[in-house]
Amino acid sequence: MPRIGILECDHVDDRYRAIAGDYVEMFERILPTVDVVPYDVINGELPDRPDRCDGWLATGSPHSVYEDLAWIKQTGAFVAEVQRAGVPFVGICFGHQLLAHFTGGRTARADGWGVGAHDLDTGQRLLYLHQDQVMDLPAGAKRVASTDHCANAVFTNGASLGIQAHPEFAAEYLEALLVAREERIGHDEVEAALASLEAPRHEDVAAAWMLRTLTA
Repeated sequence: MPRIGILECDHVDDRYRAIAGDYVEMFERILPTVDVVPYDVINGELPDRPDRCDGWLATGSPHSVYEDLAWIKQTGAFVAEVQRAGVPFVGICFGHQLLAHFTGGRTARADGWGVGAHDLDTGQRLLYLHQDQVMDLPAGAKRVASTDHCANAVFTNGASLGIQAHPEFAAEYLEALLVAREERIGHDEVEAALASLEAPRHEDVAAAWMLRTLTA
């Protein structure tokens, strides 16, 4: 089994753990054919070199990649090193933004939230929860897919793949987060996002993209 290092950029709040576990458990469910090795980067546990695992995955986070925090700078530098070394990498939401931001692109706060289920222009419907997004891709990167609210929703750069969506999320988990953050996001936006969860989605397709990248 390929060894895939999970760069944990956040942890699920204890009150939501019963829904789907922590983020490592979520990724284990959608990537059952890899051996997951967690690294608690948000608490300072950083891998020592890119070849320590066969591939890497960076999770989402409530933080912004441009915040002046040591763990973000250290993790971003490691992701850039992984990308330069050509070791397979997948970034999800914050991890997607981390990949862009630390390899020459730009991440910034968007005009509004991206929440609920949205359709990619390639036909897949996935779950989103973010304010920041990748505004400019790094040199050499290739845009793969966009949504109506996010131009650079999926991109590749060498052996790396960035996905703004959360294919690891259960709809029940996103619903809990949306309800808890209604005051921040806005009532109408949350109501529309909750309604969007009823339609079928394509997390299996996104998981296949991730697996293909990580095991190339």
